[in-house]
Amino acid sequence: MSGEPPAPSGLRQPASAVLRPGTPLRALRCVRHTEREAVARCPVCGGSFCRECVSEHDGRLLCAPCLTREVAQARQPVRRRDWAPLRRAAGTTASVLVLWALFYFWGLLLVRIPPAFHEGRVWRSFEEANK
Repeated sequence: MSGEPPAPSGLRQPASAVLRPGTPLRALRCVRHTEREAVARCPVCGGSFCRECVSEHDGRLLCAPCLTREVAQARQPVRRRDWAPLRRAAGTTASVLVLWALFYFWGLLLVRIPPAFHEGRVWRSFEEANK
């Protein structure tokens, strides 16, 4: 690999447009229009372009292929983790545990009630004690 930046897809950099360290921009030619002087370098691909070949996007001058890529990437939705199923499962589990505990302790309370209360003998003994 040489130290040259890649040219935009489908375009070949002419020999005069190859970026060398210290090459002034006015010495470069447009990648697409070799008869025109380059006025900007694309910060993404490093190609040199004339005024007609660059567009401003987010404060940067980009060539058409790089601009197309940037816009396409910006349109792709960012995939976020969806925690809704986990929250729903945790809520259901917590509800089941609370109901189980409620019925368990209700059952313990019912077991501690003496059988005389269920048979109605408690009231008779209560009446006999008050006579």
